[in-house]
Amino acid sequence: MRGEPEPSSWQTKPTDRFILKWIKLRLSSRVTKLLLGLPWISPWMITLGASLLGVTGGLAFALGAGFVAGVLAMISQVLDGVDGQYARLTGRHSPAGAFLDSVMDRYTDVALVMGLTVYLIRLPIAVPVWLLLVLGFLAVAGTGLVSYSTARAELLGLSMGKPTLASKGTRTAATALCGLATAFWAEAPAVALFYLVLHANGVVLWRIFRAYGQCREGRKDD
Repeated sequence: MRGEPEPSSWQTKPTDRFILKWIKLRLSSRVTKLLLGLPWISPWMITLGASLLGVTGGLAFALGAGFVAGVLAMISQVLDGVDGQYARLTGRHSPAGAFLDSVMDRYTDVALVMGLTVYLIRLPIAVPVWLLLVLGFLAVAGTGLVSYSTARAELLGLSMGKPTLASKGTRTAATALCGLATAFWAEAPAVALFYLVLHANGVVLWRIFRAYGQCREGRKDD
């Protein structure tokens, strides 16, 4: 298409990692091109639609419909890449839109983790309810703190190194795949829960140590 920006300028961002980049390049971009023929659509509509699907996916998990939850979570993640692409191609990207996208992402994160936790509590598995609740709390806290620590580090001028695989795209993809896997393994969401607890919180702890290390180096330089 003549006049269309280079793929890297509208399809992905420099901070996108492997899984999220693949989703945006292979799936989101195709949907984005289809929506270009509908000028009445605004980026914020896509953002809210993606979040609504993600929250509904969390509700489906809580009701025991793991496969449906996986489908909804996957569609939500694809659309989550569409809003930014659509905004850039139509010249309607703005700080307000980026802020709305980040806020709605947190609602999706919490809904999916809470729904996944309730799903596991409803299963007849030999894991105490209190332990599942603790893991659910750690997963919610870790997923939220990954994004918060990124924003806070940028504000304070701290370097957190290269983007990690604990981004929303990877987290949602793992949750969605485990939801789809319930078609043949009912306990599959437990894998996603443990992944969220270990990986997300591990990244947060690593960033805390990195921040203190940079502060100590700064004092030595002074």
